[in-house]
Amino acid sequence: MARGLRPHRHDVYIAVGGLLGGLVLIGVGLHTRTHHAPASVLDQDWAVAVPLLVMAGCELLRRTRPGPALLVGTAAVVADLPTRGSLATVVMFTDLVYAAVLYGPPAFARRLPWIAGLLTVIGTVVPLVVWRTPQALLLGVGVALVSLVPAATGWVVRNHRDTAVAERLRAERTALLADMDRTQAVVAERARVARELHDMIANHMSAIAIHSTAALSLDDPETSRQALTVIRENSVEGLAEMRRLIGILRDSGGEHAPAAAPTLDGLEALAEAARGNGLQVTLDARHGEVPTPVELAAYRIVQESLTNALKHAAPGRVTVALARRDGALEVAVTSPYGHRGAPRAPGSGAGLVGMRERAALLGGAFAAGPEGAVWTVRATLPLGDGEGDPT
Repeated sequence: MARGLRPHRHDVYIAVGGLLGGLVLIGVGLHTRTHHAPASVLDQDWAVAVPLLVMAGCELLRRTRPGPALLVGTAAVVADLPTRGSLATVVMFTDLVYAAVLYGPPAFARRLPWIAGLLTVIGTVVPLVVWRTPQALLLGVGVALVSLVPAATGWVVRNHRDTAVAERLRAERTALLADMDRTQAVVAERARVARELHDMIANHMSAIAIHSTAALSLDDPETSRQALTVIRENSVEGLAEMRRLIGILRDSGGEHAPAAAPTLDGLEALAEAARGNGLQVTLDARHGEVPTPVELAAYRIVQESLTNALKHAAPGRVTVALARRDGALEVAVTSPYGHRGAPRAPGSGAGLVGMRERAALLGGAFAAGPEGAVWTVRATLPLGDGEGDPT
């Protein structure tokens, strides 16, 4: 038998139990109706057993083919009416009605309680009109017990089952979305840490690389001493910055307050450090009060631009300009651009990516590239309400 038609083991138990129970009732002579007068072949036990056997066979299909099982079971219960009747046949029929609503197609399951209700009304009104006795109402009660009650019960159980399935699917979908959110949060945090580490360390490492190259290429003790002094200062500052970041990452319990984020008030110190590394820096900062996220993003963009100028710019003046315009903070850093030979220090391009990400997180714009004889970095950072995390 095909897998889709194979009876469920519980249906087999129901069918076998109903058949055996019906045979026991026939054996002991318990029936739902009395003998006919005069005696008829329908009073024989085999006449009661045939609908019982058919009904038990229908029970095997109550879950896999509920619609056809109910149709055949209806014919069997109708065939049982002229006989002395079996209670087991009627009970199994009510189970077929229940199973048809519970396991049947949705459209069929919705219609069946209405059909059972209509049959109950007909079974109540018609006998009452024809016989005009109160006892006629008992027929309607019997129809309701074998059709409407199991159909309504099946509908209630089906609604609860469908609700449970929907809630389970909703819970699984919520868990999936939560897992996706966690994954995205991890990726975003890794990108944030990478940007922060690059911006804090790259400037110091570039200065160390450049001055160490100068110390190795020149045979002047005084120049070498100055280069080594700059190398030591930048290495100490770089190690301090790295130690601070690692401390924040390891402080999972939040026992130590994070160090204060750099502000635009530190741009002069940043420019002075760049001058100490050999750049001719001119700073023009007219920014006023800006939200903290915008302030940090602008500081990091200027810091990275000066680092790139230190590594790649041709000799000449580097200008840094910040100004508020049309509800945004505009940052512009220009450096000489031309034939420069090999870079003074290696670069990976992560700095430009980080600056573009910082501007995008604030809903701003970023551009970097040559404009004639200068390399220009431009960022427009909307002031707004300061939403976003540029780190």
